[in-house]
Amino acid sequence: MKIFTIVGARPQFVKAAVLSRLIRTDYWKDKVSEILVHTGQHYDKNMSDVFFNEMEIPKPDYNLNIGSGSHGKMTGEMLIEIENLLLNEKPDLVLVYGDTNSTLAGALAASKLNIPIAHVEAGLRSFWKEMPEEQNRILTDHISSWLFCPTEPAVENLQKEGIKTSVYNVGDIMLDANNYYRSKVVSDEKNNEEEFILATVHRAENTNNLDKLQNIIEAFNKIDTKIVLPLHPRTKKIIKSNDIKISDNIDIIDPIGFYEMLDLETNCKCIITDSGGVQKEAYFSKKPCITLREKTEWVETTESGWNVLVGTDTHKIINAYKNLNIPKAYESFYGNGNTADRILQTLVSSNNDKQ
Repeated sequence: MKIFTIVGARPQFVKAAVLSRLIRTDYWKDKVSEILVHTGQHYDKNMSDVFFNEMEIPKPDYNLNIGSGSHGKMTGEMLIEIENLLLNEKPDLVLVYGDTNSTLAGALAASKLNIPIAHVEAGLRSFWKEMPEEQNRILTDHISSWLFCPTEPAVENLQKEGIKTSVYNVGDIMLDANNYYRSKVVSDEKNNEEEFILATVHRAENTNNLDKLQNIIEAFNKIDTKIVLPLHPRTKKIIKSNDIKISDNIDIIDPIGFYEMLDLETNCKCIITDSGGVQKEAYFSKKPCITLREKTEWVETTESGWNVLVGTDTHKIINAYKNLNIPKAYESFYGNGNTADRILQTLVSSNNDKQ
């Protein structure tokens, strides 16, 4: 069985690392082959190359280098290039992860050519249609042949939309990645450093909206704890060009690799983020999370009390930190860490049934 895998952004590199590594093990390598395509959606070297190098992800068979432009421009260019590759490679299926422009472009290209699609992380919903990722995930789900859900609520979301066949709750592949890489690089002993908050701010609706970005930074300035803030060069430029004040408690660093991120997540006091993936990483690390969004697709984290949504309101951000709560209860909503194996078992079994 020949799988055509499409990745393009940091969370997809992490997820692909697990499945791509498994495909190349002795058990699977004679059953499955993989063509790995990197669209280039995350084109900064620190946000792309470092993940492939340190996470032992195979070098992509193709790199499309499509890494800038509007949503429509990026998606359209990816669609054209991926279609050409599919016509040449003739895979048995196309596998996409998550909800990025790369995900939608890959799914659309495959669908137009009647190539079956496997969507890993299917069924997530924030119920906020203005969110580009929400549009991407809904469209991808409705044209996919296999829908691999990370949670039971994701399965229920699909059922409500009339998608009831070929839906599998396989757990979250990010848990696989977290377990594997954490055991390799993270120590349980806390660093002998001062207490700090780990923060990430990358969503376009927060970084491109000057009012929202100023509100977030103002809150960070007023928090009396050190904040480590990995920041994309483009966002740094926006801050500098608009003379947004940065207090001494904020340590702005360059984008970091997954290993370093795991270490920071393990040793921080809490996490403040607008990232979907980092909300889960906070949960895996048993760290309280403050999310700079009005809604989240990871509803389990908020319902269990480990995550609180504050949007970009300065006072809400500060108050959430002042009233930080670490719940006593913790359970795994995301499976048993064997998601990748369950995905391959399902795909190979389905392929054998067709032969």
